[in-house]
Order: sequence, then structure tokens, then C-alpha cells
Amino acid sequence: MRVGLLVILLLMAALANADEDVYPEVKVADPYIELHVGPGTGYPIFYVVDRGDFVEVIKRKTDWFKVRTAKGKTGWVSRTQMEKTLTPSGEVTAFSDAGLGDFSQRRWEIGLVGGSFNGAPVMTAYGAYALSANLSAEVSASQVTGDFSSSELVNFNLLLQPFSKWRYSPFFTLGAGQITSRPSVTLIQVRDSQDLVAHAGVGIKVYLTRRFIFRAEYKNYVGFTSNDDNKEFEEWKAGFAFFF
Repeated sequence: MRVGLLVILLLMAALANADEDVYPEVKVADPYIELHVGPGTGYPIFYVVDRGDFVEVIKRKTDWFKVRTAKGKTGWVSRTQMEKTLTPSGEVTAFSDAGLGDFSQRRWEIGLVGGSFNGAPVMTAYGAYALSANLSAEVSASQVTGDFSSSELVNFNLLLQPFSKWRYSPFFTLGAGQITSRPSVTLIQVRDSQDLVAHAGVGIKVYLTRRFIFRAEYKNYVGFTSNDDNKEFEEWKAGFAFFF
């Protein structure tokens, strides 16, 4: 009985793996299509697929498609050439613009957000790289402009996005960085200060259209000062980002 159950489980696993390797096929209708070694015209062409041959479409990166030929050659084809291929039923292949699916599979993200840092205006530019579908690494640089001082904040953090395929996708952040405060009061000689900070935060990303998203977040910071007088800061920000 146990042996039979083990065989069934192995067969189910094999079928599941087989399904994962099934990709849609398109037929070359032009005299040929060119395979590049990377997703861009700057990458050299290393192979040509002739008219009438089929290729498997493995994945898409912006306007480039990774394909595999019947002979096992794998390369990248431009959208312009892919739009001249045919489906197995003989229809012209149609490709939509970047959409929600691309948002959930993005690798890079850059954005600009602004708001309030402990009551003072703040502007932040950031860049992010997706380590997986749900986890990203981010680096950001912020400028805080107060009445009596200005501050520069550099942060490194991890962002967890448990529902990355949702159009309204909540996230959680945890990270650390450094804040440099520069007093603007000139009556008293005060030195600039540099302190380490750590933060935890929550937020939401909203897919808008094509490759643009809206982002809003809240972070709570703890500043570790040299005199052991730790301070807390609150930050609210919102803005827009571009992903690719």
C-alpha cells in the first residue's frame, strides 16, 4: 500500500514538472527571425530561425522575448519580429503592452516619493531589485528640509510583498541606514552629526498602467545617538515609480 502511494506521488510530481516545462509555440512567418544573446539590439545575433519553423516562448522582458528553437537554441527576439509570427492555428500572434502580469514579475524598480519626516518635508529617490517574487532589496537617499536643520538619510532595507500579484499589493519593510544632520542656525557653532538608524514600516503599491505604480508607506525609525539618547522618528511618504 505504501509503495503504491509512493509511486502515485512520484507520478504526480513528474506530471507537475512536465507541465512547468510546457511553453506556447509560435511559427515563423517572415523569411527568418534573429536570435540575440541578450534582450536588446546591442547584443550580437548568434542564430537565425527560418520560415516555417516553430519556437517556444519562454518569457518576456519589456519588448524582448526569450525563445527556444526545435534544435535547442535559446535566445532573445524583438517584439517587432515576434509580432510577425503565427499561432499554431495560423493567426497572427498578438502581444499586449506591459500589464499587471509584468508588475508581479518585475526585476527592477526606481521611484521618487515625498512626504513628512518627523514633521519636516522629505523627498526620497530609491531603487529596488527583486530577489524573488515576494522579496526585494532597496537602497534609498532622502533629503529632509527643516526650519532649523537639514538632514540627509541613506537607507538599505528588505521589502516583503506577500501578495505580489495583486493590483493593490501591501508590503512590509525592515532596514537600517545613516542620517546626517546639518544645523542651519549660525548664531551658535554646532557640529554636523551622523547617527545610525533602523526602521520598520508598512505600505502599499498600486499598479496603475503600463510600467507605472503608485506607492505609499509609513516608517518608524529609531536613531542610535553617540550619547545613548536614542530617538524615534515617524515618516509618511507617497509617490510614483517605474518598473522594468
